[in-house]
Amino acid sequence: MSVRDRVEEIYEQVLLRNAGEPEFHQAAAEVFESLHVVLERHPRYADSGLIERLCEPERQIIFRVPWTDDNGNVHVNRGFRVQYNSVLGPYKGGLRFHPSVNLGIVKFLGFEQIFKNALTGLPIGGGKGGSDFDPKGRSEAEIMRFCQSFMTELQRHIGEYTDVPAGDIGVGGREIGYLFGQYKRLTNSFESGVLTGKGLNWGGSMVRTEATGYGVAYFTAEMMAAKGESLEGKKVVVSGSGNVAIYAIEKVHQLGGTVVACSDSAGYVVDPKGIDLELLKEIKEVKRARISEYADQVPHATYVEGGSIWDVECEIALPCATQNELDEVAAKKLVACGVQAVAEGANMPTTAQGIKVFRDAGVAFAPGKAANAGGVATSALEMQQNASRDSWSFEYTDERLSKIMRGIHERCITTAAEYGQPGDYVHGANIAGFVKVADAMFAMGVI
Repeated sequence: MSVRDRVEEIYEQVLLRNAGEPEFHQAAAEVFESLHVVLERHPRYADSGLIERLCEPERQIIFRVPWTDDNGNVHVNRGFRVQYNSVLGPYKGGLRFHPSVNLGIVKFLGFEQIFKNALTGLPIGGGKGGSDFDPKGRSEAEIMRFCQSFMTELQRHIGEYTDVPAGDIGVGGREIGYLFGQYKRLTNSFESGVLTGKGLNWGGSMVRTEATGYGVAYFTAEMMAAKGESLEGKKVVVSGSGNVAIYAIEKVHQLGGTVVACSDSAGYVVDPKGIDLELLKEIKEVKRARISEYADQVPHATYVEGGSIWDVECEIALPCATQNELDEVAAKKLVACGVQAVAEGANMPTTAQGIKVFRDAGVAFAPGKAANAGGVATSALEMQQNASRDSWSFEYTDERLSKIMRGIHERCITTAAEYGQPGDYVHGANIAGFVKVADAMFAMGVI
């Protein structure tokens, strides 16, 4: 059987074992696409059941989360934690609270996390979790009660040497605080390394809030440098207006680029003079209002209800909202307007067809497992500080983050060239992450 046939056979087994989980299928397909050249050089990876083991989570935990709203009504949500692979270190990955959360989405995120975490060079495995609970429109007391109920079950399965969750969509500093408080109460210990994204005055790390967005900008700057260019003077479009988008905008501006558009779920705003970051923060982080309010306060800005932000011409595109937001049609529009680089700030925001359009057109395209690894990398730095009972300055931590992102970029470029795919960040990221995890699994036997 040829290597390609063997890979296809394994992928078909993955589809059968994980029916009805399209996001997970998509994430696995992207990695499998890169494996042919690896297996031709290292056939032992295909002959040991390693790939099958890598695709099967070590543990999948699903639990009931009952809680009471302010009117005394009882609600029941579903909680998840997929502990995917711990061969490099304790499971590490965020918690997502959003109505769309289901097992397939958590598995896709956890599978991506394995390779993302490996690329950082830090000793962390891959995991992910969350709930179909929606914090939007809920009171502080309701969110607290939900988080306490969620942690009452989750605490059985986590620990600083076992599994270290963090935040994701719907889980920010407020939620991490409630989760950590309940963990501390139940375990009767201040185990600061069990959660990351904590408050600065009780074990959190400088730059953690900014890390994912900053990391995307640092990685993009490296992509442009590899093309002999820079971010200076480049017109940039960033989708989303949450944490990742806001801090990607901030760092892009610091590096000389101009972000001319951003969005939320209702529409997008275009500001040809560059997004006013302080105003955006006030609207989205303080008021928690719609982005349309930005155009109400800025006369030269335009708000477009609905539609696609990818209709806005740009030289660099940073999708930072959610999965599968940038499809084939949008990709073709970006290519037609001369986009030079695309770096994923969200997890899998570009469809497989969209990625193909960019790669076929020679556009530099960086997958999320490489470009948005800054968040989990800084979480690992937070774990280091907790373990040493230390705290670092903003400048020192930011420099560590910048160095890690440069290292990820170098691994992607070097590995892609080594395996005959020069300049292909998708192959470079997939192969570099896979080989590191696979070699560690070999060293530990059939586990």
